[in-house]
Amino acid sequence: MQQVAGRSRLQLWGGVECTINRVNDIYIEQLERSGHTRRLSDFEEFATLGITALRHPLLWEHTAPDGLENADWRWADASLQRLKGLDIPPIVGLLHHGSGPRSTDLLDPEFPQKLSAYAAAVAGRYPWVQDYTPVNEPLTTARFSALYGHWYPHRRDDLSFARALLHQCRAIVLCMRAIRNVNPSARLIQTEDVGKAFSTPMLAYQADFENERRWFTYDVLCGTVDRHHRMWQHFVWAGIQQSELEWFLDNPCPPDVIGINHYLSGERYLDEHLRRYPENTHGGNGRHSYADVLAARVLEDGPAGPRALLMEAWDRYRIPIAVTECHNGCTREEQLRWFLEVWRAAEQCRDDGAQILAVTAWSLLGAFDWSNLVTRKDGHYEPGVYDVRFSRPRPTALAGMIRMLSAGQEAEHPVLQVSGWWKRRQRLAYGISINDRGEATERQPGCADDFGRGYFPFARPVVIAGGDGTLGRAFARICQYRGIPYRALSRSELDIAEPKCVQEILDTFRPWAVINAAGYVSVDDAEVHPSACFRENSEGPFILATECDRRNIQLLTFSSDLVFGGPWEGSRPYLEPDIPNPVNCYGMSKAQAEQRVFQVMEDALVVRTSAFFGPWDSHNFVAIALRELEARRQFFAASDITVSPTYVPDLVHACLDLLVDREKGIWHLANVGAVTWSGLAEKAAQVARVSTHSLSPCPLVGLKLRAKRPSYSALSSEKALLLPSLDDALHRFAHEFIFSREQNLVAA
Repeated sequence: MQQVAGRSRLQLWGGVECTINRVNDIYIEQLERSGHTRRLSDFEEFATLGITALRHPLLWEHTAPDGLENADWRWADASLQRLKGLDIPPIVGLLHHGSGPRSTDLLDPEFPQKLSAYAAAVAGRYPWVQDYTPVNEPLTTARFSALYGHWYPHRRDDLSFARALLHQCRAIVLCMRAIRNVNPSARLIQTEDVGKAFSTPMLAYQADFENERRWFTYDVLCGTVDRHHRMWQHFVWAGIQQSELEWFLDNPCPPDVIGINHYLSGERYLDEHLRRYPENTHGGNGRHSYADVLAARVLEDGPAGPRALLMEAWDRYRIPIAVTECHNGCTREEQLRWFLEVWRAAEQCRDDGAQILAVTAWSLLGAFDWSNLVTRKDGHYEPGVYDVRFSRPRPTALAGMIRMLSAGQEAEHPVLQVSGWWKRRQRLAYGISINDRGEATERQPGCADDFGRGYFPFARPVVIAGGDGTLGRAFARICQYRGIPYRALSRSELDIAEPKCVQEILDTFRPWAVINAAGYVSVDDAEVHPSACFRENSEGPFILATECDRRNIQLLTFSSDLVFGGPWEGSRPYLEPDIPNPVNCYGMSKAQAEQRVFQVMEDALVVRTSAFFGPWDSHNFVAIALRELEARRQFFAASDITVSPTYVPDLVHACLDLLVDREKGIWHLANVGAVTWSGLAEKAAQVARVSTHSLSPCPLVGLKLRAKRPSYSALSSEKALLLPSLDDALHRFAHEFIFSREQNLVAA
């Protein structure tokens, strides 16, 4: 173990999101969706991070779904052998938010014995394994499965909840007994999500109950749940026999390490004033109705936070602690900010005398569909330390930062100069803020008065060239939302084709990155004014690249699908390596820009994209089509030109992620799907519930446009498909269109 100033350094552990949960008769497996079980090479990649242990799943449902006699140990054998060769100790997990194979479930009285039989088989096969987490987060699993009904067996009552929780805890005791029969020195690293509840004075009794309940897993394993414990009385009231609780007093199994899984969503605020909050937050306990909302969204001083929660755990148990999951399902820079905050909190707790062993980079490979609590397969993916949407997992900015931390270095990234959203005032989303006395103060929802124009005087910004254009305004809006300081400059403020102007701007604002959203955009006018087109689209990016390279500033600039479409018309979407062969002046200017930018700046990021549409621009093709069709005016659209439309919010978010990750080279970013212009108008009208009676598909020649267009310029990527499907994007755009239409009707 590494030493710092006479004591061990805070360790970095790792973990892969590995939930196998059951919803009705469907098992949803994170490992299968991330592809981890098909890539032993992942372990070599993890080793580069500097991790000193890996939470490693050998899950019951995956290994022995049809009973131990039919167990398939191939993945377990190969993966543990690879970890052994890399000298990375595994922390073996046996059940992760699961309910076991189909032959059992959390309410089965034999569930503990069945899981312990599997534990005995694992220990017998791998007697050298020292660390185990037999059941991950028993309390959370019991809540989601037997109190809220999200997961199998889909119960919603106190007795089922109590039984599911006790069965899991009993299973932990029996599993460790079976494991220690093989390896007496095996350690129990017990995980649980220990968030915290806050409330109005009237609901203090409910918050107090939840704040006591959150410790139950550790308490019952430590043998401290006796007749004087609040949860004893609650479980007996729910219908649990006292003998079931007494069993734990006779069979204590205290953890060797307390594993704290803490998420921003774990800290809640309970408020009986329902009118303050949207209906989907409303609930109750049978005694009072109340809203249950994210504490960070209403508490003036913010929630307790990781440092306070770690010290609460230390003061309660005086058992060594590890943060066994550290992940934020959010934008890339917020993931960086959250991990660094937890890491620093752990270091501060160590300074205060707490024995904090490690922080675990969780969700190494990201996670699927936790936005719906893994109740269905929507395909929503949130990257983690790696992004698995590539042919092999691609390191994100998190990988670079945690390598620094594991090596004892200071974390460095320009986005870390700004606090996470949970500490900025714009987090207060419900039009109120609550002080420490539970008093509410009215305020503007989501106010951004701490961010102004997106610029903090002490933080290096992103400079957005062409800030008054459609794309530039979208970048400014989303940088504001994501807490990325920026300076959006109009074309009159920053003429990218004028070297002295570029030099002055870069020297004045000292940005860490430049986003070039400027340029000549009229494809048809370019045929008449080619010199103006080449000045804006080729000379400007070249000058930006030259000056950014001299100052070690990242550059993002945009190219187009119109660099393609020469004599060869592709039968498949164009990929990044395909050779440009433009057929019009605009496409030529973009192709030339790509060449010139990379001549002077090898690390530039060039994004080819196509056919913008978005909610903040009323002049894009989709918006115009819907307005015309809704008014029943005849609308002509080309039926012989195939493109890949791009939803601007999706494009901007993906670009910012790549920029934060310090990516470079040519990338194709467009929503997944190819369609003709007339087909796009028809699809948009269908999802927006607008008649297509006045839609008139026609060949391109009938539109009498000046510039030639390739008949096919659809984009795809050999690197990764980072944007959602076109259908998904159109549904979100249509939602905005319908909402705007209804608002206009109300106003009228």
